[in-house]
Amino acid sequence: MSTTSLLVLAVAGLLLVTFPSLCSGRAAHDHHQGEKCKPSGTLESPARGHTCDECCKPGHIYPTYQCSPPVSTHTKAIMTLNDFSEGGDGGDPSECDGKYHKNSERVVALSTGWYAKGKRCGKNIRIHAKGRSVLAKVVDECDTLHGCDKPHAFQPPCPHNDVDASQAVWDALGITGDDVGDFPITWSDA
Repeated sequence: MSTTSLLVLAVAGLLLVTFPSLCSGRAAHDHHQGEKCKPSGTLESPARGHTCDECCKPGHIYPTYQCSPPVSTHTKAIMTLNDFSEGGDGGDPSECDGKYHKNSERVVALSTGWYAKGKRCGKNIRIHAKGRSVLAKVVDECDTLHGCDKPHAFQPPCPHNDVDASQAVWDALGITGDDVGDFPITWSDA
């Protein structure tokens, strides 16, 4: 093999190591995956608020988001616990069907960007955690733009990467005790 051929192979190898997406046809996709969802604004809680553990703090400023991270086969998220039943911490009935849901149902609310104006309503997502996976039905939006009012159970706007899940989802994943609250998961469309 000539010196020129070896030089060309060395440069090609260096390019593949440095820029692996050049040869996979995924350069634009990989760039999009790296994009961050940044706050689109803020919401100030009323000076006098409702008092509960999860309620907005009076006068506190919360970031709001119009986006969520891109969805992939292993979308990183934080799972939180929600009571979708009447009188539960979910506030109003679910956006998708106008109904309340029992804690024994495997249901979730997704952050505004992932909720996609209701496009995932009634569809299942697959949630992965602790070596297990479970299907859960999307029934609501975890609003990232609004909060601190009665329709949102006086809670702050949701984070941009939240999967708000019923107790049945937590149970199916075997997440109990002190781990229940904010738990790192991955999810995908089912």
